[in-house]
Amino acid sequence: MMSSPKSLLIRQARLVLPNGEFMLGDVLTQGGKIVEVNSNIANATPSLEIDAQGLTLLPGVIDPQVHFREPGLEHKEDLFTASCACAKGGVTSFLEMPNTKPLTISQSALDDKLQRAASKCVVNYGFFIGATADNLTELVTVQPTCGIKIFMGSMRGDLLVDQETTLENIFAHGSRLIAVHAEDQQRIKQRRQEFAGIEDPAIHSQIQDTQAALLATQLAVKLSKKYQRRLHILHLSTGIEAEFLRREKPNWVTAEVTPQHLLLNTSAYETIGTLAQMNPPLRSPEDNEILWQALRDGVIDFIATDHAPHTLEEKGKTYPNSPSGMPGVETSLPLMLTSAQEGKCTVAQVVNWMSKAPAQAYGIPNKGEIKVGYDADLVLVDLNNYKTVNREEILSKCGWSPFEGWNLTGWPVTTIVGGEVVYDKGEVNTQVRGKALQFV
Repeated sequence: MMSSPKSLLIRQARLVLPNGEFMLGDVLTQGGKIVEVNSNIANATPSLEIDAQGLTLLPGVIDPQVHFREPGLEHKEDLFTASCACAKGGVTSFLEMPNTKPLTISQSALDDKLQRAASKCVVNYGFFIGATADNLTELVTVQPTCGIKIFMGSMRGDLLVDQETTLENIFAHGSRLIAVHAEDQQRIKQRRQEFAGIEDPAIHSQIQDTQAALLATQLAVKLSKKYQRRLHILHLSTGIEAEFLRREKPNWVTAEVTPQHLLLNTSAYETIGTLAQMNPPLRSPEDNEILWQALRDGVIDFIATDHAPHTLEEKGKTYPNSPSGMPGVETSLPLMLTSAQEGKCTVAQVVNWMSKAPAQAYGIPNKGEIKVGYDADLVLVDLNNYKTVNREEILSKCGWSPFEGWNLTGWPVTTIVGGEVVYDKGEVNTQVRGKALQFV
């Protein structure tokens, strides 16, 4: 079993500094905090020393949108298996969504999740509170939560909030961050009738089309502006939304994009079928390029995976009975670092999009940078070697990836949570426990 050191010295790594520059140097942690960053730390006597020559040290990834399925849907995933997958992927903190069974729409449901996570999660954790048509009091009072999740569309049951009057009531009360799944339910409903009976999963991208996404994003921004309310737009998928935000996005609104909406498009249906089905759907290659440009320009603020696993048996059903969603926490960092090596962006930009910017957007203190006084959530990656995504090596309970067969670099070698080694060279230290994130 790997040790759980009180102090840790990482030697001769290529460090990404807060200003985005690199240096070759050492990092010393003590009591879960970074206490020294220097070109050579000579006098330390740490509990554990890691020789990081040839590796790059990044702040741990904060994944701000995941669906880990517990409680109620543990046959797909649970907090333990998902957090192990996080550790393998260099994700040291996550923010999890409310569409579990029971729904996370009350203080008691949130408390239950926090207790489960405290006993099971090998990385740090935080949870959204879900909006319904009638839990306004809870949306204002529950603690601790990273924000309010609203499904404006693409949802059934109590979590569907698609009436403008109800949405406005939520925006008008309180000051907590609101994160929206922006798809227009009425348009989706109408187009489902138009395309009924078609079993080709590629039709999913036409049913939940770019216009359905744009209409909902426009409404959310309108309400945010009216009430000066902090808004975050989840998993932006279309070029027309990105161009709308380029013109209309106020400084208190943020947006994210997933690696799959940057790197996959509608051609994926031909090769992986329903494994490519997600909400909002994959779009065109042109959308890929516009989203990349918006991300580089700062119109889109950061990366999230929308990790939403289903079993292969469930995904094997014929469309439209096949569920939407795909896993992502194990591949997101290598995918983005591979994109950096290909010239689509820089490693420093990846660090900003996957660590620093999510911490800032959600008010998570002392995370997302390699800086003295910050939490020792770190990941050592190998940018010199490529390895193929292999189904047999997936730690997520669902056991598959839409990126199977892709040859990627930047795979985590060692992941550190609170100064403890939680993942090292293929092995998860299941004794480590993450902490509940704080939001300020």
